[in-house]
Amino acid sequence: MNRVLFGLMAGVLAATSVAAHHSFPAYYFEEQSVTIEGEVAEFDYRAPHAWLHVKAPDAQGQMQRFSAEWANPQRLMRDGVTRDTLRAGDRVIVTGSPGRNASEYKIHLKRIQRPADRWQWDTRRTAARRR
Repeated sequence: MNRVLFGLMAGVLAATSVAAHHSFPAYYFEEQSVTIEGEVAEFDYRAPHAWLHVKAPDAQGQMQRFSAEWANPQRLMRDGVTRDTLRAGDRVIVTGSPGRNASEYKIHLKRIQRPADRWQWDTRRTAARRR
């Protein structure tokens, strides 16, 4: 009986973990790239993914609040990114994959730069550094 109960609990936990994490290609055009330049409105540093909210002009020049989905905070911490790395008002350039629903103004963040002090984070560079 204990084995059956343990097996059921393990199955539920595994299914919950898989359902909690989504596939980025389901939400973003991963084969495309978009770049925005604007001002940090908010940096939400929490699991499962950090979010960077940036006020920037859209393709028509209208100011929008873009939400850039970033990596997990544990990965960011290994790369030297903390909750204090970015502050509201910082001028940034964000490059990433555009969201499948353009009206949501979402980006899967791949690269970020802060020109004021030349700080930057790049998913390809950080992946190469970890190898």
